[in-house]
This record gives sequence, C-alpha cells and structure tokens, in this order.
Amino acid sequence: MRFAVIGGTGLIGSQVVKILNAAGHEAVPHSQSTGVDVITGQGVEEAVARADVVVNLTNSPTFDEASPAFFRTSMDNLLAAAQKSGIGHFVILSIVGADKVPELDYYRAKVLQEGALAVGPIPYSIVRATQFMEFMEAVLSWTTDGDTVRLPPTPIQPIASKDVANAVAEVAAGDPVNGIHNIGGPEVFPLDELGRITLSHKGDNRTVVTDPTAGMFAVVKGDVLTDMDAHLAPTRYTDWL
Repeated sequence: MRFAVIGGTGLIGSQVVKILNAAGHEAVPHSQSTGVDVITGQGVEEAVARADVVVNLTNSPTFDEASPAFFRTSMDNLLAAAQKSGIGHFVILSIVGADKVPELDYYRAKVLQEGALAVGPIPYSIVRATQFMEFMEAVLSWTTDGDTVRLPPTPIQPIASKDVANAVAEVAAGDPVNGIHNIGGPEVFPLDELGRITLSHKGDNRTVVTDPTAGMFAVVKGDVLTDMDAHLAPTRYTDWL
C-alpha cells in the first residue's frame, strides 16, 4: 500500500514511516522541509496524489488560542486534496479525553480536527493516545521556579512514542475504523508522583511540590486523560526512563 504521511519527519511521523516501510509498504514522509505546507496548501495535492492512505500527523506550532485555526485550515486543505485523489482511508492522531477538557484551547482544537474528519465523506480512523512519555521534560519545565517544580496530582497514563507509532501504523494499514481507537500506557500515575520519579531517575535535585493549581493540567477534572480500557501499550515508564 502507498501511504502519504503528513508530518512524517516529526517524533511520531518519522517512526510511522520506518514501521510501514519495514513492513513492505511505500510510506513517504511529507512536511514543510519537503515542500508541503498544510496551511497555504503548497504541495498538498502532489503529496497525496498517489497514496492509498493519508496519515496526518501534523501539529499546531502552539498550544494556545491559535491552534484551532491551524487544525481547521490544515484539515480543510488535506481533506479537499484527499477527496480529489480518491483516498480510501484518512488517519489522524488525537488525545484520549480531549473532548472532556474544553478549558484547554489545544484540546478543543483537536476535537475540532476530529469533527472535520468524521463529518466528511472519506473513510477514516482517529487514534487517540494518552500523554507521551517524551513530553515529561517539557511539563516539568513549565512550572519550575528555581529548585521547585509545582505539579497537580492529575492522573496521567504515560505512553512511549514508539508504542504510539506502532499503533498508528497498525491502524493505518488496516480497514478504516470510522470512529475512535484509544491507546494508552500500561500504568496510571498522579502527575506530581510522575515528576518525582522522573527527577529521581535523572539525579535532578529539584523538589516537586503538589499544587492543584499549577500548570496546564490543573484544569483537568478527574481521570479523563486516562483509559485503562484502551489498547494498552507494553512499555512501562520506569523501563522507558
């Protein structure tokens, strides 16, 4: 099968391309660096022209109020090109619980992206993943003040990017789900505990202070970012560390 992997040079996309090609498919990565701009539309039609499946792994450059416009415009351009080319399967990557955190601009933007795909005429699959293990360093940096890191006790179910990539590749090579496929890590941690585990492993002397009001995840209510009924990935956080 031929795959056009949009955002194919990023963290997930580059791994998806390798997995699909290793399985005998033809997966071609596309991004701004290869001349494809999903906002202006430059190179989009050419990128999807010969593909059987489009895998859209592009991401907004910011997590703020500008993110909905990014996903709206990029999906309009990609869906138009995909429909013109007769694409039989369109895959995107989203977030477990995105629809339950409307307070976050980025999560609302991902729900908008999902909706644009679901109402269209192209058979589709939405892969929703829990929080990436690779993002923990950034999460720690957001609320660090000197030697103190403030984190809320929000339940988090970390998943390794390699496991996300394997799931996306598997879904993309299969029949369209025409719905949502949830994936998650094998364990759930309070975010503050996850921070302490991370710093301890790295020999980092910063201290984690539990603060229910700190950072982006403070607005999350309950355990909506977790799903132990999802397809659980094998990699445990401490093994990944």
